[in-house]
Amino acid sequence: MIHLILGNTGSGKTTYATQLKRKTNGIIFSIDTWNNTLFLADKKPDDGLEWFLERIDRAEEVILTLVEQLENSKTDSILDLGFSKFEHREKFRKFADLNGYELTTHFLDIPKTTRLNRVMKRNKEKGSTFEFEVSRENFDFMESWFEKPTNLEMIGGITIIE
Repeated sequence: MIHLILGNTGSGKTTYATQLKRKTNGIIFSIDTWNNTLFLADKKPDDGLEWFLERIDRAEEVILTLVEQLENSKTDSILDLGFSKFEHREKFRKFADLNGYELTTHFLDIPKTTRLNRVMKRNKEKGSTFEFEVSRENFDFMESWFEKPTNLEMIGGITIIE
């Protein structure tokens, strides 16, 4: 089973993925961890969104090969990869469909004020889900970048509302 975890910045995707891991004994792939570990040390001040997107694409090539191995061993893959755009989610849905893998979409539909408060608190406390600081500017950018999933996308999925 492949689990797509989606929600805007601060919605609790990583926390939710960790809870899902306990229930399924699955393996979590968190793009924030991959970015922090593999790429952020090399980022130059003028590197922007395209720089990140290119690296995310390359990381996802590796992630997909690992998902195939996990599927073959009957182990759930919990994908905490942002999934801000329909096209990004569709890439993984098509991958699952093409390979005959079961997929569930989990959407954390959390109000903006709650999410912003969580992000500011996470920045300050640097707790277990902290990978890097999210500025107010980055948070606001993600508000316009994120595409809420359609009703069609959520058929058979799980929506979490607070």
